[in-house]
Amino acid sequence: MEPKIKIDNLNVYYEKKQVIHNFSLNIPANQIMAIFGPANSGITTLLRSLNRLCDLNNEAWKNGDILIDGQSIHAEHVNVTELRRKVGMVFEVPTPLPISIFENIAYGPRLIGRRSKSDLADLVEDSLIKAALWDEVKDRLSISGMSLSGGQQQRMCIARVLALQPEVILIDRACSGLDPISTAKIEESLMQLKEQFTIVIAPHNVQQAGRVCDRAVFMLMGHLTEEGTKAEIFMNPKDQRTHDYITGKFG
Repeated sequence: MEPKIKIDNLNVYYEKKQVIHNFSLNIPANQIMAIFGPANSGITTLLRSLNRLCDLNNEAWKNGDILIDGQSIHAEHVNVTELRRKVGMVFEVPTPLPISIFENIAYGPRLIGRRSKSDLADLVEDSLIKAALWDEVKDRLSISGMSLSGGQQQRMCIARVLALQPEVILIDRACSGLDPISTAKIEESLMQLKEQFTIVIAPHNVQQAGRVCDRAVFMLMGHLTEEGTKAEIFMNPKDQRTHDYITGKFG
């Protein structure tokens, strides 16, 4: 089957420093692909390349290509705003807007023309259910999103991405600052969301990668070191560096 995302010989530079080297990867639809490795391996840059957020950095440049559903995201006709709706991103630090929970979720859909109150209400509810937050906030949607706990804020940010009805969700260490209970709720939500979305996650540790992924990539200093199924990577890695990192010998 044609992959949902095809990364073809991608190289990314910040000025003269190369941070991603000849990176090629196929990402299947409706699976969770975990990309993990030590700090400064280029993982965040790779994720930001998938919806062209790297374009916002004037010092960044790249060659190679990224295709989604067989179409280059760098083609002249591509609407970058629409691309970032289609490929949504959840960042490491929650970014709630200083408005109500309801308005946090409805903000993006309103910007693209969804104005019906009943339509927005249904969309907000559906997005919060998918993000495993609805039961905790359904009776207080009018309070500020900033009053929620850190774990709830992060799930609200996931719901905000879902409200834009993306096809791909990028998650960059979204559980790194959360307690185990909040982390477990987000992981449970991701396992359900992959039925409808393609998910690419930079996990906050190796253990999380092993819990949630279908396939995994070990990335080292901007290079794809090893890629395979969860069992292949975590139970029988072929590259000694992958084995050493998973077992804590470096990193």
